[in-house]
Amino acid sequence: MTTAHTLGYPRIGPRREMKKAVEAYWKGEIDALALETVGQDLRAAAWARQKAAGLDMVTVGDFSWYDHMLDMSAMLGAVPPRFGWSGGSVDLDTVFRMARGRAPTGAPAAACEMTKWFDTNYHYIVPELHVDQTFALSSDKLFREVEEARDLGHAVKAVIPGPLTWLWLGKCKGGDFDRLDLLTGILPVYGAILTRLADLGVGWVQMDEPALALDLPGDWRAAYDATYGMLSQTGPALLVATYFGVLDNAIDLLVDLPVAGVHVDGIRGGDDTEYLAQRVAAPKVLSVGVVDGRNVWRADLDAALARLHPLKAILGERLWVAPSCSLLHVPVTLSAEEDMDPEIRSWLAFAEEKLEEIHTLKRALDLGEAKVAEALSAARDAIASRRSSPRIHRPEVATRMGGVGEAMTRRISPHGERASKQRDWLKLPAYPTTTIGSFPQTVEIRAARRDFKAGRLAEADYIQRMKDEIALAVRKQEEVGLDVLVHGEPERNDMVEYFGEQLDGFVFSKFGWVQSYGSRCVKPPILFGDIIRSKPMTVAWSVHAQSLTAKPMKGMLTGPITVLNWSFVRDDQPRSRTCMQLALALRDEVQDLEKAGIRIIQIDEAAFREGLPLRKRDWAEYLDWTVRAFRVTASGVADTTQIHTHMCYSEFNDIIEAVADMDADVVTIETSRSDMELLDAFVDFQYPNEIGPGVYDIHSPNVPTVEHMVNLMTLAAKRIPAERLWVNPDCGLKTRGWAEVDPSLANMVAAAKELRSRNAPASL
Repeated sequence: MTTAHTLGYPRIGPRREMKKAVEAYWKGEIDALALETVGQDLRAAAWARQKAAGLDMVTVGDFSWYDHMLDMSAMLGAVPPRFGWSGGSVDLDTVFRMARGRAPTGAPAAACEMTKWFDTNYHYIVPELHVDQTFALSSDKLFREVEEARDLGHAVKAVIPGPLTWLWLGKCKGGDFDRLDLLTGILPVYGAILTRLADLGVGWVQMDEPALALDLPGDWRAAYDATYGMLSQTGPALLVATYFGVLDNAIDLLVDLPVAGVHVDGIRGGDDTEYLAQRVAAPKVLSVGVVDGRNVWRADLDAALARLHPLKAILGERLWVAPSCSLLHVPVTLSAEEDMDPEIRSWLAFAEEKLEEIHTLKRALDLGEAKVAEALSAARDAIASRRSSPRIHRPEVATRMGGVGEAMTRRISPHGERASKQRDWLKLPAYPTTTIGSFPQTVEIRAARRDFKAGRLAEADYIQRMKDEIALAVRKQEEVGLDVLVHGEPERNDMVEYFGEQLDGFVFSKFGWVQSYGSRCVKPPILFGDIIRSKPMTVAWSVHAQSLTAKPMKGMLTGPITVLNWSFVRDDQPRSRTCMQLALALRDEVQDLEKAGIRIIQIDEAAFREGLPLRKRDWAEYLDWTVRAFRVTASGVADTTQIHTHMCYSEFNDIIEAVADMDADVVTIETSRSDMELLDAFVDFQYPNEIGPGVYDIHSPNVPTVEHMVNLMTLAAKRIPAERLWVNPDCGLKTRGWAEVDPSLANMVAAAKELRSRNAPASL
């Protein structure tokens, strides 16, 4: 019989129960016992869904209160000294302080660095590594959850990040050294984990090693065989899972690992599955992910079976069927989407539905396709409906796409000439201050938006409430002394969803939430067809905000690459073509903002690096079409209009030339958690334009001190000429409260004034 399983399941709950419980705990509204009760209920429900869907085992260890990589750090005892942990079991509050700098108990501290999980919009907490670091088994969270599942009668497969991926994604602190040297200290802890799991009766342990999809150095690739040769001697059977990309030169390495099974991504991992099936020697298992774990389109089950049947003939019962990766990256269930367009709804599958697809494939392989004829017929109808729908392709979009030429990708003058003209009218001081765009989304703002959408609040009343919030944001910025203001974005639910709601070609779910980081959840738009902007989307709000102040007001847009990467995107045409459609729509918005008198326009590209292919050989093509799309968006304005862009939580040192090619007048970036390490790229590369390195970590509730921000900017000035530096937070402020924002921005402005008094360059 074919084994069906999943690499992971959404942890947030169908109604974001995890988010609500965690935030209530942080506020002191519930205690740890109540929090854990919510966790037990969520885990039990997830396992019940997996069992009801016909999976042969449930996955345990994928639930986390913040991040699975952070949980692994806690399990290894890899807690930085500043958090005051003195050994023993790592408690939940220490984990939360590592993630966000603060928890209900314990002194605040600088949070650990956070960055993107490979090429997804999920963020992980970066392990901090020190030379001669020691490790010890320091958390029993996984074992307690295994006992929960076992007590509920489930067959259990445990999952943890593999040791080499955990090490590779860590960052050396306190000086350079070879991270691989720490492997010998880590492996005994992994061995102890496996022994404990064996004692609990766990038959299989999934070791996630997505780093195998990267261009690993030779010594790291060589370490896999010895690592798993040692770990496979202990306890349960090991399933080494890789996903997100092609294996390339790691394909034979994976197949030859001395483990009981391997998993490969059959969606993004290329079409090497038949080669793998022939190479996997008995009794080793091959798990193939043929249902897309990162997108929401219904699977083409006929195509999946066409791939699986030859593998079944080779492997027999050694074939396992799974999603391509953890279902963490898709919403929980489609069952609640009663208000969605029925035709488009029929094209979709969320996590719960993907489990059913996996079970259908298992039954078709084992019992024959006649036994699942109804499910296969429904899948065929959905695929045919989507391919033939006239809602997908718009002739006017194709016509406009044909008119995109090189002239649309270039500003009128080079940056040096533009900068001079912009200084003449802006007349900003040295170290000008601004924010990234959003201000706190208060309970009142969210309630007004819900009431308006539900018809309980008239449009005129809603608009007035949003104008009142804009006036509040403008007043607060003027009082604190910021130089370039923003309107605060109270009308926006999400920086991508807001724009998708106003563009043809998108559809929206009501409960389609996915975790971005910690308790932060997003509801990605579903981009199903050609993109058309029928009217201005932001102009009226920006114009109103500018009317309230004599200071320059930034217009705020989300760029085409970020809209693309943070949406569930159609898969019937190249992503580059879809991105250019978005660029053309947003180009119209940029030009309308300029016509309305908004002369500073920020085009956020927070996800620019996120979509970068995992293999460097594929980078040039991606960077070519993304940079081109950004330039099409931004280049239709006069020299005096200043274009900003923003990038957050992305290591971009290795693509700094592409960032420069975007030709934004000002780029603001996240640097606060990394102590300006992201600016190391500017030591060798002479970045030509202006830059705002973030000095205020908005993902932590801690209020940064003036001294801290001055020190960060002093480090920045060693890499970037001071006359080209801006002072700003590292991201938007929508997730923070005014009680944190007010003193933080006051300190930021005070830091800028201190910098000016120390060594003020010529006025900008």
